[in-house]
Amino acid sequence: MKLSIIILAAGKGTRMKSKLPKVLHKISGYEMLYYSIKEAKKLSDDVSVVLYHQAKLVENEMQKYFDDINFVLQDHANYPGTGGAVMGVSAKHENILVLNGDMPLVESSELEGFLKFNSDIVMSVIKLNNPDGYGRVIIDGDEVVKIVEQKDANEDELKTKTVNAGVYLFKSHIFKNYLTKLSNDNAQKEYYITDLVEMAKKDGLKISPLFVKEENFKGVNSKKDLSESEVLMQKRIKENFMREGVIFRLPETIYVESGVKIEGESMIENGVSLLGDTKIINSHIKTNSVVEDSEIINSSIGPMARVRPNSELVDTHIGNFVEVKKSILKGVKAGHLSYLGDSDIDEGSNIGAGTITCNYDGKKKYKTKIGKNVFIGSDTQLVAPVVIEDDVIIAAGTTVIQDVKSGSLAISRTPLKIVEGFFKKFFS
Repeated sequence: MKLSIIILAAGKGTRMKSKLPKVLHKISGYEMLYYSIKEAKKLSDDVSVVLYHQAKLVENEMQKYFDDINFVLQDHANYPGTGGAVMGVSAKHENILVLNGDMPLVESSELEGFLKFNSDIVMSVIKLNNPDGYGRVIIDGDEVVKIVEQKDANEDELKTKTVNAGVYLFKSHIFKNYLTKLSNDNAQKEYYITDLVEMAKKDGLKISPLFVKEENFKGVNSKKDLSESEVLMQKRIKENFMREGVIFRLPETIYVESGVKIEGESMIENGVSLLGDTKIINSHIKTNSVVEDSEIINSSIGPMARVRPNSELVDTHIGNFVEVKKSILKGVKAGHLSYLGDSDIDEGSNIGAGTITCNYDGKKKYKTKIGKNVFIGSDTQLVAPVVIEDDVIIAAGTTVIQDVKSGSLAISRTPLKIVEGFFKKFFS
């Protein structure tokens, strides 16, 4: 079935109490609107996003991910509201699905349910114990009789617990025949897309309700909603990984962003954060470690370690309080208390506690290269740019300021001075 999809993302989102447009607030690493577009593209080759508030900012952010979206600017001054939002969209196909850009938990598999009806309009509905804040949907049998916004509902209508979930499928003739007839004669002086349902019903057209899951169709209107949706998204992400065989220890304490990939026999311990485009393969990420935009293969990280962007660790162990940034480590051990930035370190090398690569001179960053089977003693400073060749020993406490040839010992220490009897003299 050919399907056009319109995503409504024009609102200010004043209840978010933020200068950032509502649809650009992030959940699990991506903007809310990103998720709506991503799922829409699984079903349609004709996706339009309606913008108004900070439209250029929203468009620019989404173009980082998608290059084939039709962005439409709503004529908000003359046609505010959800009905006004769809007026400027030219849909290619007979079936038109209208989504909201603040529903990050909606999945394409659920949206396919709209296509199973042979109706003029299909609308999503939810039964809520507390429907406050939602438009009410009056249903008779298997058809929708009426939709009424809460602001315009009478006392009896407010008792209805079936509410509008905000997603609709329209046959194209509904837009063609009824959009021009919409009126803003209501409390908010807006053009409601829900009025299309009422007009179609008066003309005897068929409107079917589709009951959907509340948690997936829940809109985000406040930062409290944002937090609740984050919890649901995190649960979904981690459950998917666990079904694929990944071990999560105390999963409710672990944060995994949507772009993360985890494969093979991997274990993620409590308190871990996996961010950005991280990829974990057959690895063990230990308690309270952070990995961001990096690849970890056949390695163990932590506890309490940090791997910053553009790092690749293969057959490597880094331990407590080790930080790695923009580095490639292959077959390396760095047990604790080290900083390895802008470095390449080859197999068999051991990094002692307190070792740091001094990669920044205040103006520019430089690279440290360490070969195979290098032993670096504790409290060593490697002042980049510097190359340590294979089979080298760096003595503890050494500051390396030049390249070290293969087979060498590098040692740099000030003479030790001992003053006998000083303790008693000092304290007496």
